[in-house]
Amino acid sequence: MFTLPSSVRIFVATGPTDLRKSFDGLAAAVEHALGRDPMSGHLFVFFNKRRNQVRCLFWDRTGYCVLAKRLARGRFRFTEQLEAAGATSVEIESVELSLILEGIELKGAVRRARWRRPRVADAA
Repeated sequence: MFTLPSSVRIFVATGPTDLRKSFDGLAAAVEHALGRDPMSGHLFVFFNKRRNQVRCLFWDRTGYCVLAKRLARGRFRFTEQLEAAGATSVEIESVELSLILEGIELKGAVRRARWRRPRVADAA
């Protein structure tokens, strides 16, 4: 579903978000609730309380973009990593986000070890 460059990081808010918010409301949630810069070019993902809706916010150098999905039936499922206590957001990979959005539960999935380029520490 998503083909993103490796420079784009994906942050998922662990708590529920009021998805009546749109561009400015979600940008404010990124700044205040997640403590990140909404204009960084990264993808920020928010789910509602019932976990049947999702909104993704990102800045594309000319303005904000919001992607939304509402399930006709069922709920989005997360792993324990996404529901970590105390964390306001969790970073995931685009493959994991695609699987979540397609309704595939990550709980039993096994990720094979692979080489990853070390990341430079965030300046934020």
